[in-house]
Amino acid sequence: MSDLKATINNAMKEAMRAKDKARLTTIRLALAAIKQIEVDKRIELDDTAILAILDKMVKQRRESIKMYEEADRQELADVEHAEIAVIQDFLPQPLTDTEIDQLIDDAVAKSGAESIRDMGKVMGILKPQLQGRADMGPVSGKIKARLS
Repeated sequence: MSDLKATINNAMKEAMRAKDKARLTTIRLALAAIKQIEVDKRIELDDTAILAILDKMVKQRRESIKMYEEADRQELADVEHAEIAVIQDFLPQPLTDTEIDQLIDDAVAKSGAESIRDMGKVMGILKPQLQGRADMGPVSGKIKARLS
């Protein structure tokens, strides 16, 4: 079992003992998403794959928050905010803009990228480094600006 999965399992047990229903529900959703992929692909996921799943869950909740706020359903948006907070407990510390810019510069230099056509090479280098630590949408915008 991966370290991250063990951490999530332990957090679930702690939430059960503390009778923290909201936290427990979110942790169970995360474990269910992990288990679903493990069963479908018949593999044991490593920490990198689990981070990708958690990252996707945060992204889905951000999209839901946006829709709920547009529909003036703040109570539902608040639930999503709370779920994001729980999921982010298991994600690594987010990178600062300066750190992201430095990683982009390093990846551009390493890949020898010169134009927007080389963006795939840069993204290939950056994606594993940024997984769970930065939203790839704004990062890809920065890369485009850098290569233009």
